[in-house]
Amino acid sequence: MGNAWPHLDYLGWRETCSALHLYLQVAGKYRLAHSPWLNHSWHATFYVTPRGLTSSLIPDGPGIEIRFDLHDHVVSGTSGDGREASFPLGPTTVAAFHAEFVRLVSDLGGTPTFDGQPNEVPNPVPFREDHRDRPYDGDAVKRFHQALLAIDGVFQTFRTSFLGKSSPVHLFWGSFDLAVTRFSGRRAPLHPAGIPALPDDVAQEAYDREVSSAGFWPGGGGIDYPAFYAYAYPTPNGFRNAAVGPDAAFWNDGMGEFILPYEAVQSAADPDRALLAFLVSTYEAAADLAGWDRELLECTPGQPRHVRPPDAAATKPAPSTATTDEPVERQDGPSKGRYRVVVDGVEAEMTYSRAGDGLIIIDHTDVPAALRGRKVGERLVRQAVEDARRDGIAIIPLCPFAKAQIDRHPEWQDVLRRS
Repeated sequence: MGNAWPHLDYLGWRETCSALHLYLQVAGKYRLAHSPWLNHSWHATFYVTPRGLTSSLIPDGPGIEIRFDLHDHVVSGTSGDGREASFPLGPTTVAAFHAEFVRLVSDLGGTPTFDGQPNEVPNPVPFREDHRDRPYDGDAVKRFHQALLAIDGVFQTFRTSFLGKSSPVHLFWGSFDLAVTRFSGRRAPLHPAGIPALPDDVAQEAYDREVSSAGFWPGGGGIDYPAFYAYAYPTPNGFRNAAVGPDAAFWNDGMGEFILPYEAVQSAADPDRALLAFLVSTYEAAADLAGWDRELLECTPGQPRHVRPPDAAATKPAPSTATTDEPVERQDGPSKGRYRVVVDGVEAEMTYSRAGDGLIIIDHTDVPAALRGRKVGERLVRQAVEDARRDGIAIIPLCPFAKAQIDRHPEWQDVLRRS
């Protein structure tokens, strides 16, 4: 990490941004047409490079790679038999770009056949028929690429702390977002689809597994500023009300996602830390509320030249399914209290606040990594439920972990406050 975070003014370059989006769609459609389908459309994406964006290897003809150089403003390609071809990026029309791109693929020995209709844009016009003049702000394009480099670094770091299935950090040319997605490993309900200018079967295949996803838009699609987003599918109950960071993050009802303006990250004292807080907190809220097996799926963040400790060493003291016999202790005060348990010298706790004589609010659960998989958190919640029954009080589980536990145990739900 450590890349500089440039200022981005979406309204100042949105026409160039829209043009670049469509040019990437042309190249992306070519990659899509010639690559075997990889789950969740991963075969169609682009990847950030020090110079811009790349398609990686496309299995067409002798093997072709397409690159967008966003510093020298050139589209170039290379083929497996040593051929090279390129043309400049600049003010033009989508139709003219399409014609240049077809020539480039032909010169590389490829077959320039692909669908000619844009996806996920309002009022799509076929590439060959889009003759509207488009500007090209080279300085704004460079700033956009500089932002992608900084964001990609944080996304890659975030990706290292997950052992389960995770997408690459990649740019989807349809929605024009840099994204990274984590999977619970469980099937999801059939997605309702209905995304404008996107085939329903593509959307449904993309979301056929439970996901927690985050990404970055340069702007557009309902917001007139660059922003980060985070969502879960299916959206677990209580997700929209989860406490996430940093303070500038908020829930957008219309989009059904958490949003964090890019400016809040770019202007932060530590932009990398601010963005990482958003990625981690939104993922943890989604995973806890949906009951993901976090102990199985997660690991410590990766460090250069440090091998990840094997799980076998970390779990030797007790199998991941083992329970503990240590007593749960309650420390109760006039306004706040907590439940705690100490196992092998390591303390876990669950805190709560009183809201009158007949109500407590569970606000936080902390189970250190050394105790995960030993049902310590579940024991804390169970003790709170048993005490609530005995004392005749109700519980509001504001803590996502506690709420997920109670949701998974219908026999505990008699203590929930009824509205």
